[in-house]
Amino acid sequence: MMVSFKIVNSFKSLYFTSLFYKLIWSLTVLFLISFFYFSLFWVAIVLTLLLLFLSVFDLFLLFKPGSGSYISAYRFLNKRFSNGDSNEIIIDVKNTAPFALTVEIIDEIPVQFQKRDFYLKRRLQASQSNQLRYCLTPVTRGVYSFGFLNVFVTTPLSLVIRRYRCESSRFDVEVYPSYIQMRRYQIMALSDRLNDIGVKKIRRIGHHSEFDQIREYIKGDDIRTINWKATARRNELMVNQYQDEKSQQVFSVVDMGRTMKMPFKGMTLLDYAINCSLVISGITMLRHDKAGLITFNDKVRTILPASRRNYHQIKTIMEVLYNQHTTFAEHNIESLYINIRRYINQRSLLFLYTNFESLLSAQREIPLLQKIASVHLLVVVFFENSEIVDSLAGRQDHIVDIYRNAVAEKYVVEKYHIAKELKMNGINVLLTSPNKLTTDTVNKYLEFKSRGFI
Repeated sequence: MMVSFKIVNSFKSLYFTSLFYKLIWSLTVLFLISFFYFSLFWVAIVLTLLLLFLSVFDLFLLFKPGSGSYISAYRFLNKRFSNGDSNEIIIDVKNTAPFALTVEIIDEIPVQFQKRDFYLKRRLQASQSNQLRYCLTPVTRGVYSFGFLNVFVTTPLSLVIRRYRCESSRFDVEVYPSYIQMRRYQIMALSDRLNDIGVKKIRRIGHHSEFDQIREYIKGDDIRTINWKATARRNELMVNQYQDEKSQQVFSVVDMGRTMKMPFKGMTLLDYAINCSLVISGITMLRHDKAGLITFNDKVRTILPASRRNYHQIKTIMEVLYNQHTTFAEHNIESLYINIRRYINQRSLLFLYTNFESLLSAQREIPLLQKIASVHLLVVVFFENSEIVDSLAGRQDHIVDIYRNAVAEKYVVEKYHIAKELKMNGINVLLTSPNKLTTDTVNKYLEFKSRGFI
């Protein structure tokens, strides 16, 4: 998105530089000294007239007719930002004046970033243009409003400043779930380089796949796939080639309850789960499976049926996820179970993104999770607090540190007890930290895919 620049011709945009005020202060001091040394009085008069002349000349250069077109500037940015990722903004500034100018740019960036020290400075020669780049990383979804683009211009004399303000630069940007992360995983999957971003290569066990074609044997093929009848007919080794079973349903089930409000590095657990849901949906359809979505808190809020309409389904999932917000209500697993039994008739892989605060709260949910797992392949994804884990490695110099570490260790151990309790009841578990969530979830999906569980 390109935002153009309009010039405001008004002397309200006139300012004086710090150099001008320093010179005024110096002349004031010189006049005071001239009371004791009268010979300095005429020197002060001459310097004052010289400063006045230079200031008027500088003022004329910046405000003479036609000077409104000395600066042209454009702000380039996407209509949508990716949540949790670095989004680049480009400001293209051009000096069309016949002399050099120094430009200072202050962009009124959205209030959500709480960045009040934004400042860019460049010196542009005559007819020179320059691109200034900076990046913003949003941590919440929603609408972000950019304000005015202000460019403060000075000539080589550096006595007077003129402000050029872009009246048409006010622009709203919608921050969506991390589509940049989704595209990165898709590109890696297409080029078979997922291992570069932490996704493990999992050895295929057996042939839980569909028959694709018969082809010539290539060194390294599994000898168990040799088709002896075709080999006899062609008088050369022929093998059966298989491909993964297609059209399996994979649902991302996102808990929007109170426990998902917990923050981690500026983002809530819900936003991490939403970003991961978008990525796993993209990978799922890339593997020719169907992707669906369920969101719930005290009741089920959204059920998006699984589909393979690649572009349209991803777009729909992104729009639905954009509008999901956590509340302080407790999640209702019973309502989730009822809706899953009612609307999902085919056995599916369900990634349930949630969080448990205690072993007792997890034990209350286990009977309903067991019922879901008896019909579908359920993976309960919940979070460990890596910040607490890191704090355990610190020094314990005082008794307060010992007590604090004891409480932290109890919290960490309880998470592992919850995971163990779920496994003992036949429920697949993925305990991970928020920053590793996407990689671990993709690993789990590919593991189930390779082992023929779906």
